[in-house]
Amino acid sequence: MQIVVDLTRCQGYAQCVFLAPEVFHLHGEEALLYDPAVPEGQVERVREAAAACPVQAILLGEEVGSGGR
Repeated sequence: MQIVVDLTRCQGYAQCVFLAPEVFHLHGEEALLYDPAVPEGQVERVREAAAACPVQAILLGEEVGSGGR
């Protein structure tokens, strides 16, 4: 699975960091870093993180390829 985070929408709430810490990381207080290639064992956690994002900034799988950036 591939992911893209729309960093113009991301507000730094860090729900994704709490739910999938092996994929999402905060650098400083608000700069989000992430690995666009989700490790096999983290797919469900990333889905939960995307669903929990208050501003819906995380795009998953097919959404990434549809130009949803």
